[in-house]
Amino acid sequence: MWHTKGKGHMTQPPFIVFTDLDGTLLDHHDYSWTAAQPALDHLAERGVPVVLASSKTAAEIAPLRAAMGLSACPAIVENGAGILPAHATPDDDAAPYARLRTTLDSLPAPLRKCFTGFGDMTDADVAQITGLAPDSAPLARRRAFSEPGLFDGDEAARKAFIAALTDLGVTARQGGRFLTLSFGGTKADRMEEIAALYGHPRTVALGDAPNDVEMLETADRGFIIANPSGTPLPKLAKEDGMTITRSKNPGPSGWNESILALTFP
Repeated sequence: MWHTKGKGHMTQPPFIVFTDLDGTLLDHHDYSWTAAQPALDHLAERGVPVVLASSKTAAEIAPLRAAMGLSACPAIVENGAGILPAHATPDDDAAPYARLRTTLDSLPAPLRKCFTGFGDMTDADVAQITGLAPDSAPLARRRAFSEPGLFDGDEAARKAFIAALTDLGVTARQGGRFLTLSFGGTKADRMEEIAALYGHPRTVALGDAPNDVEMLETADRGFIIANPSGTPLPKLAKEDGMTITRSKNPGPSGWNESILALTFP
């Protein structure tokens, strides 16, 4: 479909698609991408790489990527904190995650107790809170770079929590469901790295949550996918020029609708 060219570089495709998973390419409730299959097939026929970009771990994304037939494409993992190279399998270097957990535990107790991360949960807890199958929850907890979790406190406590982490070099990003902590890196940062591998073709991004905004705004063409289960994103600047548009349908149906109608301004 596409081939390596030189050291780690790829033949330039017509464009690259970067896509969020939960609530975007995957249905918010059952994690199915069936409704997007016609668009995925269309992209495959054109030789367009589809780069999965999610807060999910490499251990979660690798089997999904394979099931979708996208293993020839790199993937952005843990909200942009890392990249899973094409055809690669996840490794178990969790040193950044261990350092992140240590930093989190160093916060004052009143702030720390407001945040329940995946590292504070059991596999069963994660399965219940995410709707994942019991055998998938351990993969979600196999983290290397970041810590998603739930914040249980008022707005003042939330601001104090984020400010304290910022002072310690930790960023906090709100996704469609979880507040995710990391030592930096966004989906947009990784998007630029991956686009360089393919010779900087045009880029398309699809997402539904605040942690997708930089990716949507960086892309040549962006689609905000409707997610009735989440708070709609505020209007973005590039919507006025139709560089960014919104789907009518939610999840993979909206993804399919957007890709099949794709045009560049």
